[in-house]
Amino acid sequence: MFVRWQSLTIDGAQQAALPGYREPATIRHFDAPEALDTRFWEVRAKSALNRVPGKSRMPFRWTINPYRGCSHACAFCFARPTHAYLDFDAGRDFEKEIVVKVNAPEVLRSELARASWKREHVAMGTNTDPYQWVESRYRLMPPILEALRDSRTPCSILTKSPLLLRDLELLRTFAPAGVDVSAAFSVPTLEEKAWRASEPHTPHPRKRLEAVGALNRAGIPTGVLVAPLMPGINDDPRRVEEILTIAGEMGAVSIGGICLHLRGDVRGVFMDWLRSYRPDLVERYEQLYARGAYAPKDVRDELAAMVRQRRPRGRDWGARAVRRGTARREPERPARSAVSVDDVQQRLF
Repeated sequence: MFVRWQSLTIDGAQQAALPGYREPATIRHFDAPEALDTRFWEVRAKSALNRVPGKSRMPFRWTINPYRGCSHACAFCFARPTHAYLDFDAGRDFEKEIVVKVNAPEVLRSELARASWKREHVAMGTNTDPYQWVESRYRLMPPILEALRDSRTPCSILTKSPLLLRDLELLRTFAPAGVDVSAAFSVPTLEEKAWRASEPHTPHPRKRLEAVGALNRAGIPTGVLVAPLMPGINDDPRRVEEILTIAGEMGAVSIGGICLHLRGDVRGVFMDWLRSYRPDLVERYEQLYARGAYAPKDVRDELAAMVRQRRPRGRDWGARAVRRGTARREPERPARSAVSVDDVQQRLF
């Protein structure tokens, strides 16, 4: 089979079945330190567009996830439980068994060409990061973005990676085509120890904030999520304010922050991590999350208010701000074409 990416090795044409895929996956390895002990499962997806369940509180109905699993290895990642559908676990497998939908761009273009497609907003990065390390090798996002632009489909990207800047010139072609595109970067902390411990394989948070500035200067509305906020770990008001100040300097169009939630298997992964990183906080977290996935409402409200109160003054934060500087010519589509950072963070984190 022809592949357009480089630096790949294949173990004796090793193939294996994955639940939900008719054809066996081809298992590959990269000869790179970032991919140590990681297997990449190349699959051919039947669909690229994922419909968000009607009961969901998400502010969008469609998503695209070219990858499943994530090498960022964030201890708190809300997407970890989704790996169970592939018969993988939410811990190490989520970080080391990465599924690559190699035909996603081609399938997406076909789906977007259907007469029934109504050009509704499509969100990317709401499950796993589309700009995680493997994207630097497979390069699936440029043709995905081109398909969205060409079909005049508004979209947004949530990421932790400045690799998004690789596609800056492509993103700049959306406005002349009359298509909304926006981005947001997740920056939970600038504190070195907390960052390295909780997000071990992510790009440096200051590089993410620099990318926010580069995108906004180029006319791509980009915001910042200080999420998740973890009590006793990254919720020091002074450190949070530092993120907000820099985000303001970088022209962030929206800033949000919300407390950690621990749904499903994420709880076990996070608590195991906490026992090794901050054993002094284990009892506190067991109390905070004794009744379920969410901390008590007063704790959540206090953290959200802290972020709102410390956002740089004199700015129009929120959904309206995200729409500034987007498409200059409006295509025919539903009025809600842009999704605010606040909308996304309230439902994901």
